[in-house]
Amino acid sequence: MTFSTTDREAMARALALAARGLATATPNPRVGCVILRDGKTVGEGWHHRAGEPHAEALALAQAGEAARSATAYVTLEPCAHFGRTPPCADALAAAGVVRVVAAMQDPNPKVAGRGFARLRATGIGVECGLLHDEAHELNIGFISRMTRQRPWLRLKTAATLDGKTALENGVSQWITGPGARADGHRWRARACAVLTGIGTVKADNPQLTVRAIPCERQPLRILIDARLDVDPAARILQGAPALIITAADTHEARARRLADAGHRMLRLPGAEGRVDLLALPHELAALELNEIHIEAGARLNGALLAAGCVDELLLYLAPIAVGCAARGMFDLPALTALDAAHRFAIRDCERIEEDLRIIARKAI
Repeated sequence: MTFSTTDREAMARALALAARGLATATPNPRVGCVILRDGKTVGEGWHHRAGEPHAEALALAQAGEAARSATAYVTLEPCAHFGRTPPCADALAAAGVVRVVAAMQDPNPKVAGRGFARLRATGIGVECGLLHDEAHELNIGFISRMTRQRPWLRLKTAATLDGKTALENGVSQWITGPGARADGHRWRARACAVLTGIGTVKADNPQLTVRAIPCERQPLRILIDARLDVDPAARILQGAPALIITAADTHEARARRLADAGHRMLRLPGAEGRVDLLALPHELAALELNEIHIEAGARLNGALLAAGCVDELLLYLAPIAVGCAARGMFDLPALTALDAAHRFAIRDCERIEEDLRIIARKAI
């Protein structure tokens, strides 16, 4: 399928619009729409929040009668079902659009080609695949939840050049500079939830909120605490309610106190009194969470990696070395062969002020 320069420019604009919903569209996908008539933009829109109009509806409202005989560029297949809002495929047809160009098919089983079928049934020309990879990256968590029934789990950590996240005495503030820390907050902001473990809460008492950048929506905070050892005064429990994942069923008084404070409890008992990490991703998907941002210590990092929960590493490296006695990134069993190593493929490497940011995904 051949697309023109105008097509590519319009879809690039639609993707830029969709990215405006990066931190707010959850649990819905981030979607943008541009409507062109005679080569000129007559309408634009992007999905802000669940329950609010979809990108296509906003673009059509802006275009008005100019949408008739126009081309609509959408970053995701228009929906064909009644959810919180009416079907966008019907709205496009009613507006008189004659051509729809989509970046990709919607992986949601409620749509999955039905939107395209509705459009074609009304005589609208449909083309799909323009800037597909960019659209896929924008909604990688939503796609993961729809196709794998689990969110996209991104593990963030900051380390020295020799792979250490803290000194032997636990001191870790600050390994990286302010630029890298602000960038980390941008990744927090796009996530549906930020996850950590009780060890990190006891050692660092983090807030795990987005503070370094403007943010309209704070991600849900998730605490893995097998025995409900968390101090009710911990900063992670202040403000909005948190989700606490536990293995315990014997600490009823602690659980009641936390629930009375408004926090949600999820019990996932595993072996040896630990949380069942294998079940965790599917339980998080059931809560309509698309992207999970993990900021934890070496023990939980290693356990999540070993359980196959980590899809992506967001690694910040500072140009310092602190020696072997310092604490590492992943607490994993000793290996006897490199064939057993956890392997990743580096997708991006960027310098942020004096630090280096590496994005790596599990090698397939």
